[in-house]
Order: sequence, then structure tokens, then C-alpha cells
Amino acid sequence: MNGLQLLGTGRSLPSRRVTNDDFARTLDTSDEWIAGRTGIRQRYFCAQGETAASLAASAARQALADAGVAPAGIGLCVAATFTADRRTPSLACEVHEALGLPETALCLDVNAACTGFVTALETARCLLLGGQMAAPYALVLGAERISGLLDFSDRSTCVLFGDGAGAAVVRLDPDAPWAAVFGTRGDGQVLHGGGPADPYLAMDGRAVFRFAVETVPACIRAVLDKAGLTLDAVDWLVCHQANSRILHSIAKKLEQDPARFYENMQRYGNTSAASIPIALDEMRRDGRLRPGETVICAGFGAGLTWGGALLRV
Repeated sequence: MNGLQLLGTGRSLPSRRVTNDDFARTLDTSDEWIAGRTGIRQRYFCAQGETAASLAASAARQALADAGVAPAGIGLCVAATFTADRRTPSLACEVHEALGLPETALCLDVNAACTGFVTALETARCLLLGGQMAAPYALVLGAERISGLLDFSDRSTCVLFGDGAGAAVVRLDPDAPWAAVFGTRGDGQVLHGGGPADPYLAMDGRAVFRFAVETVPACIRAVLDKAGLTLDAVDWLVCHQANSRILHSIAKKLEQDPARFYENMQRYGNTSAASIPIALDEMRRDGRLRPGETVICAGFGAGLTWGGALLRV
């Protein structure tokens, strides 16, 4: 079926750890209030000198080492981000320079916010299927420095997000099942920011909650239908890590045990495009994610966008 096999993963977090209690010193909030509504206990923000590119390069090096693939083996680098350090060169090109990837490698960024990593996976698969890449392996990244877009006087938003990067090395596998489903509901009001008129990230939390609980279960069902599989044939569901209540509501709609949905937002907050690859790396390195297993990755976020895809380990 020409799906993707996950060969190696990596993750990188900034040095500055910020707890809910740290926010409570300057905002009218508390650890109980934040954790009770989101599941988030802490997150990491970039300190001086730390960038989306430096985090992405660090995660990418780990993924290459984990996969046992040299930089020369990378034919394609796709980076998902909406907070690249510069408009140009792309984040993927900055990683290319930092890692010394070959000049024959195609490098590009995609911006689908919190759906970005899933979008990058499908972009990589389609490009590899085209047969024009000079090497067989793809490096797929999710990296964000969201702290640069936060209004730290807005307690409804600034406590939710974190910076970080995750990376995966993948290749085509003719025996791996594959299906991917995407959707867009253009809405620039529910979640927006980063422009001259509105430099800070702003979000209607209730609207995002309703959107995610409506679209993600339908997206997961559509992926299964497209692949001809049932949920029993899938080992893990790894969704974008925005809010524990969202994940529990998705599990309830699908009539699944919430334990099948990996959660780590309590440690990192919402890292947008980085959240799914960070989760995959945690699962791989602590032995939860084993060779031969099948995962559905599902993202949802600004745009509004959503998407899901199968991945074979």
C-alpha cells in the first residue's frame, strides 16, 4: 500500500521550564485552575539564543541517530511550523545547513498549525512516491517557538502553549497500511495571531473545543474506513496535545478507553506542530511504541484545519 515506516525519532525542548505556579505569581490563576481545565502542569519556553531552528536541528540529529541513517541518506526534509524564526530561509533549509544534508535534498516548510506534522507526513509520502528524490529517507519535523507570540497578560492563552521540536525519519514501506484524511474550515477568528495588526496569539477556547470534539472522531473514523481497518487493529491513537479534556471527549465519542490515547500535555503544554512527534519520541524511547505497531496520528488547529494518518513503526 506504500505507507510510511517510522525508523527513528527525536525531540528537543528549550532550557526554560515554566510551571503553573510560575504563572500564578503574575496572573490571577493557579495550578489547580490551569491543570483542572487543560491537564497542563508545565511547559518550556526558549531562553536567549534558543530558536525554532536550533530545537529542530537538535531533534533531527537524534532522529537520524535513532534510525541509523546518515545525513547523506536524506532525500527530503519537510518541516511543519507556524513560528519559523525567519520568513526566509525556511526552517527546513536552516536544518539542512545545521545537519549538512546533501545538496540534492528537497527542503520545504508547511504551515497547518497544529495539524502540521500530519500534513508534513503526507507531503513527504507523496514526494517519495513520485520517485524523484535522490535518497530514500525523509526527515519530517515539527518545531515551534510559540512563546514569541504570547501575550503574557492574557491568562486564557499564555498558559496553554509551549516551545519545542520533534522529528521523525521515515521511508516508504510497500507492506505498511496507509490512509490519510484532511479537512479545512476556513475561520480566521477562532484562533489567530502573528500578524502586524494582531501580533499576539488569540483563541476562542470554547469554539476550539467544540471544533476538535466534532472533527477529530470523524477524521479517525474516515482514516479507518479508507484503510479498511477497525480501531481494534490500531495499537495507539496519538492526537495533537492541546487539552486532556478534548482527548477524553474524543475517546468517549469513539467509545474507546482513554488509555489508548497517549497524553503528555501535562509536561509540555500545547506545542502545536511539535506535539505529535514529541509524543512519538517519548513513546518510542520508553518502550511503549514497538516495532510492527500501527498508530493513527490526528491533528487539529488553526485555519481551522484537521487531519489524520496511519503510521507503521
